[in-house]
Amino acid sequence: METANAPWPKSLWAAVTPAGPALPELKGSVEADVVVIGAGFTGLSTALHLREQGIDVAVVEAVEPGWGASGRNNGQVIPTLSRPDPEDIIKRYGAAGERLVGIIRDSASILFDLVRRYQIQAEGEQSGWIQPVHSPGRIKIAERRVRQWSKHGAPVELLSSDEMRKLLGSSAWHGGFWNRTGGHINPLALARGLARVVLERGGRIFARSPVESFARQGDRWIVKTAQGQISARALVVASNAYTGEFSKQLSPGIASEVMPVLSWQMATQPLSEQARQTIIPGRQAVSDTHGELYFMRYDARNRLVTGGNVIGFGDKTGRLKEMVGARLQRLWPEIGEVKFDYVWNGYVGMTTDFLPRMHKLGPNAFGWTGCNGRAVALSIALGNEFSKAVRGVPDEELALPFSEPVPIAAHGLMRLLAPFMLLVYRRRDKKEMA
Repeated sequence: METANAPWPKSLWAAVTPAGPALPELKGSVEADVVVIGAGFTGLSTALHLREQGIDVAVVEAVEPGWGASGRNNGQVIPTLSRPDPEDIIKRYGAAGERLVGIIRDSASILFDLVRRYQIQAEGEQSGWIQPVHSPGRIKIAERRVRQWSKHGAPVELLSSDEMRKLLGSSAWHGGFWNRTGGHINPLALARGLARVVLERGGRIFARSPVESFARQGDRWIVKTAQGQISARALVVASNAYTGEFSKQLSPGIASEVMPVLSWQMATQPLSEQARQTIIPGRQAVSDTHGELYFMRYDARNRLVTGGNVIGFGDKTGRLKEMVGARLQRLWPEIGEVKFDYVWNGYVGMTTDFLPRMHKLGPNAFGWTGCNGRAVALSIALGNEFSKAVRGVPDEELALPFSEPVPIAAHGLMRLLAPFMLLVYRRRDKKEMA
């Protein structure tokens, strides 16, 4: 494969977002102080923070900035992990876990502050993030999270069922909690906006140039593509769930420790003014406690951007439209007939314990994976941490709990079986509702 001219998913974001900057392919030999593999949120944030320090950086991307998970997700800006809470993180990682908790706590504000500082037109709304609980028993989850995150200074608030009903316009949930620093953005617009800022500040980005391998030669890292190579003092691998998609030799350790799980996103037709007065009137981002997650937010055109999961064969898009449309009608009967204009998908990088993995890949070389559905805010925040790492900031000052890559046993087989975990989640969700 000389270049990656992979098609863009037919997503809402691809339809409404202005084109990104024109970028060259990597051809011939290039030198840089730091080379970053992947022009998603992590890679672009790393490059931007390096340029803020005047450090020469080159980013090499398989397709275009935001083509992968960074441009396909729901765009919710969530300052927590999906399941682990602060005590879990600190128990696992110690002092580095304490620092990681601080970064996660601040991650939404870090993102929105960066967007405002560089005036990136990403349709950002810092309206808050809400996690409602879907059964009375799961209010314990909200209570635990409020207790633990409050202890670490997060602006979280426990909500009663009545308060939740007023915020969301639905009596389907039994309370929950929210964090006012969260919100939502157009993720593809954010990726393309970050790319523009990196270029404006003197960084370089090469597109349509899948990296085939990287290796240490002397005191340099050599990153090779089909038509060129970059030699650099330091390296950051920021390809996350797409690490093995273009080259199995890119970083087998990272690729085999994360499970790329297909996540489906959907956008309704714009809701009427009357419906918007009662359905999430404060325009917060919402994702609840179902294993088969219920999640939704408005976009700038007043579409509800939501999604779901489906297994098996046949017309998956049609089945999703029917299933998620019926779900929205159950939650908000006043919504009326639900029609979807866009349905698309992309990979989410899942780990077995829902914790991210950060690695030292060699001298002055770093990488991470395992967003577990929380990459938007976290990736932007981690970009600054990786910029510090390649600048030589000591480990004890970084919010990066380093570990060795540990592959998932029978990774190929588990990747085939992973979608069927949806059946397990559905069974658990039904038990919770009983």
